[in-house]
Amino acid sequence: MLELAILGFLYEQPLHGYELKRRVAHLTGHVRPIADGTLYPAIKRLEKAGLLSRQTEPGTRAAPRHVLTLTEAGRNELRHRLRDADGIGISDENHWFVALAFLRHLEDPGQQAAVLRRRLAFLKEPSSFFYEGDRPLGAEEFTDPFRQGLLTIARATSRTELDWLDTTLKALTTEADAR
Repeated sequence: MLELAILGFLYEQPLHGYELKRRVAHLTGHVRPIADGTLYPAIKRLEKAGLLSRQTEPGTRAAPRHVLTLTEAGRNELRHRLRDADGIGISDENHWFVALAFLRHLEDPGQQAAVLRRRLAFLKEPSSFFYEGDRPLGAEEFTDPFRQGLLTIARATSRTELDWLDTTLKALTTEADAR
């Protein structure tokens, strides 16, 4: 998820490490704050893999600053990761939001639609946070108002996303057919 966010933000423009960290934190930090000890090793891995490059600029007040730029290989890697998003990239909400934030970088509406169809298939599977054996339990089965609230909110969020997916898939299918 972190590497996808780094690739996604750098796909849009070169950034200083601090600005990249700020943007990643705004996208994911409400759930998982980004520590320097996590971000900078990820940047180094991507740089070592040839997916991004680093240029040093003089600092305005202090030490030199590093500007990170995505290489062509990095651009291809981002598109590959988006195109092949599956498993946790589709089922985990945090991973999904990061993928969704950059899905526009897949220029082919058919490829975008394929990713959305995988998310749609996941959402249509019966699920809950709570089970009786293998059977998912619904909000109406609890007297606990907190579990009722959790499941009611989750159901409303899923319905909203299902409606959005339906509308967006129709538009993408029309666009892909027009090509």
